[in-house]
Amino acid sequence: MKNIEENKPEDPQQQPEAPGALAEELERELTKNTVGSETGGWEADTGKPSKDKNGKEPFNWKAEIISWIQVLVTAAIIAFVIDRYIIANSQVPTGSMETTIMPGDRVIGSRLSYTFGEPERGDIAIFVYPDDAYKGITTYYVKRVIGMPGDTIDIIDGKIYINGSDTPLDEPYLHEEMEEEPPQHYEVPEGSYFMMGDNRNYSNDSRRWKIKYVTEDQLVAKVLFQYFPKIRKLE
Repeated sequence: MKNIEENKPEDPQQQPEAPGALAEELERELTKNTVGSETGGWEADTGKPSKDKNGKEPFNWKAEIISWIQVLVTAAIIAFVIDRYIIANSQVPTGSMETTIMPGDRVIGSRLSYTFGEPERGDIAIFVYPDDAYKGITTYYVKRVIGMPGDTIDIIDGKIYINGSDTPLDEPYLHEEMEEEPPQHYEVPEGSYFMMGDNRNYSNDSRRWKIKYVTEDQLVAKVLFQYFPKIRKLE
């Protein structure tokens, strides 16, 4: 009688894997390191944005918006600093400075000129109108510096005489000769300036104001350039 060998169950670890199991294992290996690579997800191992099938990182709206906000805020801060501490922009609405500056012209002034330097006679300056400043109102004027601190000014027969000089002030920038008026005498206080427009016959300036003088702290900027309707240096 032949011995019949008993069929013993094979060790499960030694059994060959079924084709379906192999496919599943392969799929797990392929997707182990990358999550959502086709849809712009994140790399599992690195934590960085994954790339699409063309090798490009997906567009990130959140990062883009944050970037634009940063740019706009930076630009606003720079503009504020420049306008507040470096330059002053002003439009001249009247003809009081003709023909040096015409009505509607826009000019740029340097705040630094009066931050680190002193005004000079003949400067074209942007300043706070003293009569309005007394009322708590800020109105900017553009005129020329004529009288310096401590000066005496006499206006006789349409001419300006400084500190008792026999020779009138040379003013090649005047629009036309000043019309004759009764003699006027002014004494400029220390720390103050006497301002006049180049178009003397049509200028509301120190001669006409209740508060005749512009104090040093009311001077805003020295006008350097006209930038509209054309660009040119002003003197």
